[in-house]
Amino acid sequence: MRRSVLFAIVLAVVGTLGIVGWHKATRWRPAPADYPLQGIDLSEGAGAVEWPMVRAAGADFAYVVATSGRDRRDAGFEANWAALPEAGLRRGAVHVYSLCQPPVDQANAFNTFVPTSADALPMAVDVSFHDDCTARPERAALVADLARFVTMVETHTGKPALLRIAKPVESRYALTEALHRPTWEMANFRAPDYAARPWAMWRASDIRRIDGVEGPVNWDVVAQ
Repeated sequence: MRRSVLFAIVLAVVGTLGIVGWHKATRWRPAPADYPLQGIDLSEGAGAVEWPMVRAAGADFAYVVATSGRDRRDAGFEANWAALPEAGLRRGAVHVYSLCQPPVDQANAFNTFVPTSADALPMAVDVSFHDDCTARPERAALVADLARFVTMVETHTGKPALLRIAKPVESRYALTEALHRPTWEMANFRAPDYAARPWAMWRASDIRRIDGVEGPVNWDVVAQ
């Protein structure tokens, strides 16, 4: 009997510590003193956002997905794009790159949908493995395709593109060695170093909770 009571107490303590730890993890962000510029990036298909509340949570900027592949446009992009300056947030657009579709078609889709704007941050191209595309091209072919995509969107936006390369992709293709552009790396809580050069932006958490957004958000910081 005493043993079962002790076991129940231990479980209760562990559970409480777990809840407290999770609460802290979902509220954590890198210290503003170390990284003065911080913001969020929305995943594709994110719901409605109260941007003034995001600004109040300490965000200086927001990146929002505009296009994916050659044929998907995010339904919330246009409304978010218009709302961000009104909330005092700088704005950037993201293209989710598909390994299964031609780079020219993807660049045309982005350039057609995203307006040029002097106040916009450099666009970001997200290169990750996705379940709906099993293609794994040869490295030389992928580097050439991405270079063409980047050249086309940079001509449209007038600014160098930002490479958001997932670690599994970088491990396989070493894209940041071949494409000399600022990098945006991703790793929860601990600064990453998997690219060929120091990161310009770091997605520091993909589980942070803030007012104004339903569910967890991707929280990012800019290198000093």
